[in-house]
Amino acid sequence: MNISFDGKVVIVTGAAHGFGRAIAQGFASRGAAVYACDVDAAGLDETVGLCGPKAEAHVLDVGNRNAVQETVRAIEATSGAPDVLVNNAGGVRGQVGRPIEEISESDWQTIFDVNLSGAFFMAQAVAPGMKRKNAGRIINISSGAGLGISLTGIQAYASAKAGQIGLTRQLAHELGPWGITVNNVAPGFVRSNPATERQWEAMGEEGQARLLQNIALKRLGTPDDIAAMVMFFASDFAGWISGQIISVDGGK
Repeated sequence: MNISFDGKVVIVTGAAHGFGRAIAQGFASRGAAVYACDVDAAGLDETVGLCGPKAEAHVLDVGNRNAVQETVRAIEATSGAPDVLVNNAGGVRGQVGRPIEEISESDWQTIFDVNLSGAFFMAQAVAPGMKRKNAGRIINISSGAGLGISLTGIQAYASAKAGQIGLTRQLAHELGPWGITVNNVAPGFVRSNPATERQWEAMGEEGQARLLQNIALKRLGTPDDIAAMVMFFASDFAGWISGQIISVDGGK
C-alpha cells in the first residue's frame, strides 16, 4: 500500500513531540506541506527541523478560538484550504489523579480546553475551506481513556476524550455530504512524552509488568504505530470510512 500526500496541505496540532511529531514527520515524508501547531515553540522548531523545508511552525493554543481562526486563515492565505486536519493536541496539563472533591473548576476546564474544545475549534475553522473543496479528512487523536477508564485517574481527561469520540461521530454525519471524513484514533499506553514517562515510572515494576500482560502483543507501542493509523485514515484508501474509532493499543 503506497500512500502519498504530494500536493496536500496538512495541519497537525500538538506537534512539538510524541504522537504529533511522528504524525507530522509521516506526512512530510510522503510529500505534504505540513503546518505544525503547538504551544511549545522550542519543540515545534525541533519537529519542523526533522520534517524538512515543507514544514512550518505555528505557536498556537487550540483552546483559544480566536487564535485558532487566525492561524487557519493565515495558512489558507498561503497554501489554500487544508486537506487534512489532525487534532492531536491534548494531555493532562501537568495534573495527576486526585479525589473528585479536590478538583477545582480550572483543573477541570483546562483539560477540556485542550482535549475537547480545541478539537472542536480546529474542526470549526477548517470546515468552510474543506466544504468549498468538497473533500477533507479530519482525524482526532483520543485515548483508550475515552473508551474505558483512564490510567491517569484524572476525571476530566477520561471525560474529555469520551466527548471527543462523540464529537467525531457527530461531525462525521454533519460534514459527510461534502465528502469530508471524520475519524478517531484511540491509542493505548505509549511512552511518548514526559507525562507518559512519569506514568510509566510511577507504575513500578509490578505495574509495568501487569500493563504489558494485558496487551495481546505483549509490548508497548510507539508514536510511529499511531502515525501509521493516521496516515491510513488520511489516505484515499479510507475514502468510505467515517465516524469510526480505531483502538491502536496492541490488542486488549
